[in-house]
Amino acid sequence: MQHEYQDILVSDISSGVLTITLNRPEAYNALRTQLLSEVAEVLDQAAQNDDVRAVVITGNEKVFAAGADIKEMAALDAVGVLNDPRVLHWRRIAQFTKPLIAAVNGFALGGGCELVMHADIVIAGDNAQFGQPEINLGIIPGAGGTQRLLRTVGKSMAMQLVLSGEFISAAQARDFGLVSEVTIPERSLERATELARKIATKPPIAVRQAKEVLLKAYETTLDSGLSLERKAFTLLAATEDRNEGIAAFMEKRKPNFTGK
Repeated sequence: MQHEYQDILVSDISSGVLTITLNRPEAYNALRTQLLSEVAEVLDQAAQNDDVRAVVITGNEKVFAAGADIKEMAALDAVGVLNDPRVLHWRRIAQFTKPLIAAVNGFALGGGCELVMHADIVIAGDNAQFGQPEINLGIIPGAGGTQRLLRTVGKSMAMQLVLSGEFISAAQARDFGLVSEVTIPERSLERATELARKIATKPPIAVRQAKEVLLKAYETTLDSGLSLERKAFTLLAATEDRNEGIAAFMEKRKPNFTGK
């Protein structure tokens, strides 16, 4: 997965974890097409690489991503927006099947907040701020912000953020379920990496099935979700990792999961 990228930095795989760092500090990590394309490309590759079991995505100490690239957006008319290649890149990010953990410091606004909501787990520094300020530009969130935000924080807070353009703090984001943990800024990436490494030790097939079933809960009825859960549970009975997990428990030893 060695590659020189223009807008992101990609770490070597360590303990099953790959780290993507958004790297446009001069533009507050604005999510231009090039950056989103690179993130999607790395995630596509990580999905096919058995050595990668979890991915951490982060920015810098002052900003995760302050939104879309406004200069790029301003150059698009209605037809340009309709054919915007970023739509495909966002879809590729959303379809990543392995755990994606965001470590967020500073501003996560607009597209940056939407990228956070594409992550499965979010660790935020206490200096983080989240918001969907698109209304101030005469537009609305366009990468799933209205839909994912409402499903995450509820109707009232989603309406408040989208209609007012106000920001919320990391503590508020945690209270509303957008963030799972809040740390000091210097600790957010470390904590996200710790969690990713712990997840990387778990059985990969079970992890992927769990992620898929959990995400489906957003889109389906309880009865359909329970049916899908049961099918996944049954499927896992055919894996070597399930047998290894049970044997290790019975023998009081640490399991060795191989992804089979």
